[in-house]
Amino acid sequence: MAKLKRKQYEAELEPLQVGLVEMARWLGDTGKRLVVLFEGRDTAGKGGAIGAIAEHLNPRQCRVVALPKPADREQTQWYFQRYVPYLPAAGEIALFDRSWYNRAGVEQVMGFANAEQVRTFLRQAPVFEQLLVDDGVLLFKYWLCCDQAKQEERFAQRQEDPLKRWKLSPIDVASREHYDDYTKAREAMLKATHTKHAPWTLVDFNDQRRGRLALVRDLLARIPDKQVPEQCLEFPPLKGKPKKERYTVIDPIVPDED
Repeated sequence: MAKLKRKQYEAELEPLQVGLVEMARWLGDTGKRLVVLFEGRDTAGKGGAIGAIAEHLNPRQCRVVALPKPADREQTQWYFQRYVPYLPAAGEIALFDRSWYNRAGVEQVMGFANAEQVRTFLRQAPVFEQLLVDDGVLLFKYWLCCDQAKQEERFAQRQEDPLKRWKLSPIDVASREHYDDYTKAREAMLKATHTKHAPWTLVDFNDQRRGRLALVRDLLARIPDKQVPEQCLEFPPLKGKPKKERYTVIDPIVPDED
């Protein structure tokens, strides 16, 4: 399949983003809470997918959650405890750029969690998610699929691009030797946590643009088709001529002319 061109991608994405705005309006009107988990290998495209969803949503309503490694105190807490404060309140959206499933993935493969901790997580995760769903949270879990050849290509692009180089870390370099280990860990995770109340959805992200479109379409299809009228504000004409901005203390920077 040929890679999707940018113009076609943007043309297909725009109505989907309108749908996301309508979804957010419905959530705000009903007080429903939405949690979306984005998991996958490094370079799979989690950040780009989250950006496509959040781009035109109110950041006060839609929050992106990307937690750093746990602090010393957090390492002594119940594992799920550090994620609970980031769950949404009424009408809110939480997009998790990696989530509690770190324990079943990078923490397991790279030796940051022992076998007993992983077993405990795989046993508790479905229970934790059942509690969320029982409380009315809309919980959707996506795994972004990416072949190793494509992953290597994207690693190289990040290494060469000074604007993307910050995305690379020593963990990324080390993970390249553990592709099969990540596969094994993922399959065990899916087996234990692909449940009726919180199923996984796998999306092919070897072409990230096509993957984003497919993911957003799937997300919108899971939301009840309930239209909430958009509030249209009237802007009456100004009573006088538009006023020019004036400063008396500090002058603004003036952009250079082309």
